[in-house]
Amino acid sequence: MEDNITIRLATIDDLPALESVGDRLFDYPIKPNRTIEFLEDKRHHLVLACSGEVVVGMASGLHYVHPDKDPHLFVNEVSVLDEFQNKGIGRKLASFLVEYGRKLGCKEAWVATEKSNIAAQKAYLAAGGIPEKEPIVLIEFKY
Repeated sequence: MEDNITIRLATIDDLPALESVGDRLFDYPIKPNRTIEFLEDKRHHLVLACSGEVVVGMASGLHYVHPDKDPHLFVNEVSVLDEFQNKGIGRKLASFLVEYGRKLGCKEAWVATEKSNIAAQKAYLAAGGIPEKEPIVLIEFKY
């Protein structure tokens, strides 16, 4: 990995940098109101990889509780700009987010990805993830 990449939690001050990278890093352009809502929610977490002041990668997740379980961390997305891929940044982002969840008291972290997304699988395994023995079935509810 390049020495000048820093990994850290995002803050509201990162909104302009997130807007500038927009849909090159995220699935869609950044919505400022949703970004602020996300960053102000104590259960939502956004980790950034930065090269200087430029955001080049991100990992997002949330931690949650359930009446019969201790807190868990759901890793929602990990993304790295094309020109910064294959440098270990995705692994570092995932590791940082999972460790942050541990510090918050989460007893487990989990992520799902497509079978075809080999790069994501490599990053998650390199970050210490263990594949489930039984495959999951994803069911969506469209609105």
